[in-house]
Amino acid sequence: MIVAKDNTPQLTPEEYFAWEEQQLEKHEYINGQVYAMGGGSVNHSRIAVRFTTIIDTHLDGSNCITGNSDLRINIVGTNNYTYPDASVTCDDRDKTTTQYITYPCLIVEVLSKTTEAYDRGCKFRMYRQNPALIDYLLVSSTSIEIDLYHKNDAGDWLIINYKAGDTIELKSINLNFPIEQVYRGLTLEPGNGGIESKHYLLPIT
Repeated sequence: MIVAKDNTPQLTPEEYFAWEEQQLEKHEYINGQVYAMGGGSVNHSRIAVRFTTIIDTHLDGSNCITGNSDLRINIVGTNNYTYPDASVTCDDRDKTTTQYITYPCLIVEVLSKTTEAYDRGCKFRMYRQNPALIDYLLVSSTSIEIDLYHKNDAGDWLIINYKAGDTIELKSINLNFPIEQVYRGLTLEPGNGGIESKHYLLPIT
């Protein structure tokens, strides 16, 4: 999640990589500016780890790469870099880079109250530039709710809202699992970081 722009001059991508290696926290890089990544709640962290574990276990033995929040994503056609909470790439082109991936088929962002609008809006518009992206998950950290932005075979983006009792279907990696598997053992506190809008199979234009 992005908190605030750092008070640093504009950097080239090469300067950004070198500069961030010296920092104690991660920074996203958008249009030459760096943005500090703030710490999340305990639930935010546990949900992110849970997703990474579920996905990585499912993909064990495949040629896909599962990334956690330390893996940068390069926005296709730009010099912008973000840090989602989890991601998966099965694209051979991503096996030639060491500091980032560019063609994930799945991206997961755990929501917070301060970043939900950004994750749904500007960040998703950037991610959609990637032709390989099929599934984009927005996960509440305060209630059992997940929004899946899924690109169908016609290239249209649909939104599916999952709630308690539902089974999550990620066609990008051929994985189905009950939503409760993500929230098992968590104490949820509604009102901060939940999913505010709910849509069902609505095309995104």
